[in-house]
Amino acid sequence: MKFVQIIDFETERLDEMEQVFEEAGQRLAGRTGGPTHRILLKDRDNPRRYLALIEFDSHEEAMRNSDDPETSRMAEQLGALCVGERVYTNCDLLDASELK
Repeated sequence: MKFVQIIDFETERLDEMEQVFEEAGQRLAGRTGGPTHRILLKDRDNPRRYLALIEFDSHEEAMRNSDDPETSRMAEQLGALCVGERVYTNCDLLDASELK
C-alpha cells in the first residue's frame, strides 16, 4: 500500500529549502526506494506555513529512507531553515484520482 508522510512546517527561507531538495535529488538520482512524489502546499492564511506531502511505494520503503544517513542530513539542514517545530503525519494512501 502506498504511504504518504505529511510534513507541516513554517519557514521564511523556502528558496534555501528548495536548494537543499535539489542538491539531495542530484545526489540520490538513480537510487531506488526513495520518495516517488512530492507535493508542496502553501497556506494562504499564513504565508510562512507549508505542507509537504511525500509519497512512497510503501511504509517499509519510507522507513528505509528515513534510516538512510543522507536523509538524516537533509532533514537536519531543512530543520535549520524552519521556524519552530515540524509536525509529521503518517498516512496510508487509500485513494488518489484525477478529477476532470
